[in-house]
Amino acid sequence: MTERNQPPADFRAAMAGLREIVTRPEIEVSEAPAPQRLAPYAVALTAEVVVSDIEQASGRLVLLHDPVGQEAWRGRWRVVVFSKGYIEPELIEEATLSDMGWAWLTEALRGQGVGIRELGGTVTRTYSQSYGALESRDVEGQLELRASWTPPDDPIPGHIRAWLSLLEAMAGLEPLPEGVTSLRR
Repeated sequence: MTERNQPPADFRAAMAGLREIVTRPEIEVSEAPAPQRLAPYAVALTAEVVVSDIEQASGRLVLLHDPVGQEAWRGRWRVVVFSKGYIEPELIEEATLSDMGWAWLTEALRGQGVGIRELGGTVTRTYSQSYGALESRDVEGQLELRASWTPPDDPIPGHIRAWLSLLEAMAGLEPLPEGVTSLRR
């Protein structure tokens, strides 16, 4: 077997922890094809937040692992996320909207109590108005957040839960109170 077929114990433990994460009923998480050239080991997840049969947010997370570490990451792990939420079009011009999107990420990370290094990213606001054969579509506003960070060997599931919390915020879901567990339907 090649090295890629025999993941190290810490990667296997991280994968086991990922599979134990319980999400809210509004969130559907799936495993997706992971990039193969960025690190020796990788996993990718996609998620959709659906409320009343309407997608409110979606995203993708890629977890990269290099047992010997990568200098640019300053560590052995790297989390890369893309998250998108639909917002009211009239909020697009709100001066603090991008700051609010970034705050949702940093609060989600802080809320999980995970350590981070080398955090960076962008927040993009888009406003779409359709014309011609598509003019019957409603005007749409979207907030997109792209970010990456290095977990300093924290338990990896906390970083995944932070991403899910970010998606909840982008979808406008109220946080569950402390001690309340969301049950699947």
